[in-house]
Amino acid sequence: MARAKYSWEKLSDNELLELKFSDLGLKIQGSRVESVVERLYKELRKKGLPFEPHVWVSEDWFSVDGIPGIAIPFFVVNERLARLQKKLLFDAEGFAERECIKLLRHETGHAIDNAYRLRKSRKRQKLFGLSSTPYPEEYAPRAYSRKYVVHLNSWYAQAHPDEDWAETFAVWLNPHSNWRKRYARWPAVNKLKLVDEIMGEISNQRPSVNKKAEPGSIKRSRRKLKTYYSEKIEDLGLDQGFYMDPLLFRLFSNEADFAGNKLASQFINQEKKLIREKVSRWTGQYKYTIDQMLKEVIISCREKKLRLTKSERETRLDLVGMLTAQTLNYINSGHHKIAM
Repeated sequence: MARAKYSWEKLSDNELLELKFSDLGLKIQGSRVESVVERLYKELRKKGLPFEPHVWVSEDWFSVDGIPGIAIPFFVVNERLARLQKKLLFDAEGFAERECIKLLRHETGHAIDNAYRLRKSRKRQKLFGLSSTPYPEEYAPRAYSRKYVVHLNSWYAQAHPDEDWAETFAVWLNPHSNWRKRYARWPAVNKLKLVDEIMGEISNQRPSVNKKAEPGSIKRSRRKLKTYYSEKIEDLGLDQGFYMDPLLFRLFSNEADFAGNKLASQFINQEKKLIREKVSRWTGQYKYTIDQMLKEVIISCREKKLRLTKSERETRLDLVGMLTAQTLNYINSGHHKIAM
């Protein structure tokens, strides 16, 4: 199917930022994510579930209580908008198909909860906790806990009982998760078995909630993209210093003398897999932990236009040494608390 094209795709970044969300005219149908949504529906059918969450375009990923649907952010729907997102915020969460389907599975966990009012199940409440539990402003995950599945980054299942449910559902839904074997020795397997049991119970039932509302839809939003990004940059603290900056300036430089050298962000990105493996091996920390730190390092280097000052071999050795020393500090000093 041919993808929808828009006249604003040829605008400069500054011109694009002046547009209102309602000017974009984005739709799921005919977009790059339509096939991923169809893939999600196919996975649900294979599990015998008579449920397909409706999806709409919004500013972020979310599923609202009481509505059995999923909001998908605008920058995931269109490649031009994804480039703008990456330029300004350094990440377009869910743009890659692999990441997109993971997020869709997670949000479907919330949507199916709404569709069948599953949070009322006593069995679920006993094992996962109450949905009425207040959401924290931040949480400090336990990296080694086996009481929770690992699906999205940041050990998101540990954030709240509803996120635990959605993450567990996502692992259960994934046809390639092999959850019975992978989690066989984890207490989290009991949660997966309960999801399997509950899904079996509703497999012959139509959803009791069928609201097709689209809260947060950008269809009629008069907000400009530049307003959205200025608020995001402030909320994410991208205009503030990174606690590891002093160390990065010892490894790299943005002085004119090194203007012809490779960008540090580019170098770290290309070496990320090797660095992650080595730091993980020497510290015993989960690769997710190291990924979180590397992401912040790359963002900071990119913002400051830092460049290499030594050979790539020397830089690689110094960087692995520095990150190995900082990883345990990252976990134990409080920096690992994750904002909700």
